[in-house]
Order: sequence, then C-alpha cells, then structure tokens
Amino acid sequence: MDCLFCKMVAGDIKPDVVHEDDQVLVFRDIAPQAPVHVLLIPKKHVTNLDDAEPGDAALLGHILLTAQKVARDLGVAKDGFRLVTNCNRNGGQTVYHLHFHLLAGRHMTWPPG
Repeated sequence: MDCLFCKMVAGDIKPDVVHEDDQVLVFRDIAPQAPVHVLLIPKKHVTNLDDAEPGDAALLGHILLTAQKVARDLGVAKDGFRLVTNCNRNGGQTVYHLHFHLLAGRHMTWPPG
C-alpha cells in the first residue's frame, strides 16, 4: 500500500489525532497554513471528490458533520473556519486520498489561491 493516508488509517504511521470514529480520521497537518489546520480523511480509500460515487453519499455527509463537530470541539466554529478539498493536479491535490483541510484561527482571504 503506497497511500500515505491509508498507512495512517492502518496504524503504520501515527498522526497527531484530533478525532477518530469508524469512518473518519482527523489529524493535525504537519505543515499548517493557519493556527488551526487539521485534515479529515475517510478511512475508506477514495482517491478524490471526482472519484466519489453515489454510494459514498453517506460517508461524504458524515465527513461534513465531523468537520462541524471538530470545529466546535477546537473552539473555532463561532469565529469561523474554512473547509477545502483539492481535486487532481490543477486543484492542488498532492496526496491522492480524499481529504478535507479545516483551517481556522485567522481571517481567511478570498480568492484563496
């Protein structure tokens, strides 16, 4: 298995875990772009949002509700946060396992990049 995030799900690599349940792993980014920067990944390998299928709808919804919970748990929901997923090369994806960046703790500008 060459997927970095699948290795984390399997326990071969130990990230700084913020939240874990039966479907999602949430951990701190190793190169944070904001005071709060965590990644939410499904435990099921899905390459990216473009490869998600209709059968993944409940999982995708669970990821979004987990983002809400994590933002509240980290105390950043009230002031605001950004949730981003990058898809394929031009979208900035570098790890080909679906993941969402939750960024908070500072004012976010627009456009993002």
